Amino acid sequence: MTKRYTHNPLNYYKLDPSVKDPIFATEGSACFDIHAHIPSETEIKIRDEFGHEATLKSDKSDNFILALSWTALIPTGLIFDIPFGWMVRLYARSGLAFKQGLILANSVGIIDSDYVDPVFVMVKNTTSRPIVIKNGTRICQGQMDMVSKYNLVEVPERPAQKTDRDGGFGSTGTK
Repeated sequence: MTKRYTHNPLNYYKLDPSVKDPIFATEGSACFDIHAHIPSETEIKIRDEFGHEATLKSDKSDNFILALSWTALIPTGLIFDIPFGWMVRLYARSGLAFKQGLILANSVGIIDSDYVDPVFVMVKNTTSRPIVIKNGTRICQGQMDMVSKYNLVEVPERPAQKTDRDGGFGSTGTK
């Protein structure tokens, strides 16, 4: 029996019956897996290492080859219906990052509740060789989380020092 603790379901729509359902891999999974949906000759938008954009197609074997240093928008075939006051965060899968060098190009993707269009996963090949992304690959993981609302307020004076911290990046280490 699967136990989930939110009262707000995350509804999703599949653009094609062959799209794989997002799934929690284990009872203790904090995030759900999202699969690539790249059947034969799917058009995929890429950006090469020089910043040039293009559209390429997956091959007839339902694979897409991502060249070294390229970024691609991998389709999932899913549209989420995220409840108001919630969002979905997309994270890299550690196995893909460590074993294959495939990371999320934007580190963490955010899907707002008012976005009701197809979900794409922005991946980057960090290796010195092409990476084959197969149709159905668990391409990333997602997590629905509540949105904290707050106001942005400009103040007339610089904030006062709160601790003995001195400096920016890396300044909290021992001296």
